Amino acid sequence: MRVLSLSKYEVFKTIAEVGSLTKAAEKLNMTQSGVSYAVSTLESELGVLLLNRVRSGIILTSSGERVLRHIEAILHEEELLRQEVKQIKSIDAGTVRLGTLSSVSMQWLPEILSRFNRMYPGIEVKTYLGCYDEMSEWISDGTVDIGFVCIPMAKPFEVIPLKKDKLVVLLPPDHPLRSQSRISLEQLKDEPFIMPQWGSDDNIRRILAQNKVRVKVKYELMEERTIFAMVERGMGVSVLPQLILVNVPETIRIVELASPEYRVLGLAALSLKNLSPAAKKFANCIQAWLEEQGQLDF
Repeated sequence: MRVLSLSKYEVFKTIAEVGSLTKAAEKLNMTQSGVSYAVSTLESELGVLLLNRVRSGIILTSSGERVLRHIEAILHEEELLRQEVKQIKSIDAGTVRLGTLSSVSMQWLPEILSRFNRMYPGIEVKTYLGCYDEMSEWISDGTVDIGFVCIPMAKPFEVIPLKKDKLVVLLPPDHPLRSQSRISLEQLKDEPFIMPQWGSDDNIRRILAQNKVRVKVKYELMEERTIFAMVERGMGVSVLPQLILVNVPETIRIVELASPEYRVLGLAALSLKNLSPAAKKFANCIQAWLEEQGQLDF
């Protein structure tokens, strides 16, 4: 039975992630009975109930949620040990868990991942796509080794600044301000505003507050393509970073701010010094690629 060679901790963690014994068995290439046996054995060893069956699948008990945090930490340390041993043996191997933003995934990641795979074909990269708040949570709880973030951050992570991403104004077709070459934030205060809903570390909200401009937020949306569609239909104006502007409808007018403002993208970790060898290689690869592209601003 494969469970003998697969950590019961990994089985439990996978069940917690997918919320189903069947899905966990499929993901781990095990039988469902093997997964059930692994969990029951773990519960017996620990002396606590970890899972409850509900109509929608499997949920963690309160004890299971507390145990999961420690199991994730143990599995992470096991991965660090495995990578360290392989590095000692001069083998480039391991896994990098990367948290990424949608704009970075579209504009940077394909080439960075291609380059990294050519350099280190033995290292696997797992990506987690999320918003600023999810990124902060994933770094905090060890879900990811490193993550792309917006600086400054609410949490005291260690950060490598990467790029100043200029903010621009998006105007609907036939908007009265579309003939201007520059627009001040003050000119937007009476416009119906479409606010990106990316989390508490969002630089757009911070910059508006710093400039003491109170916009009339009509909509809050996470997905940039939806923002494009709503601006195009005349439902409001928005302010977005340039890196996000992919496949913008031609009828939308993009105008720079009179006083340039930026979101600052960086790469964050709980501890840059204690990153796994694989994660350090990936962080170095990101910086080298950005420098070659002339996009590394720090």
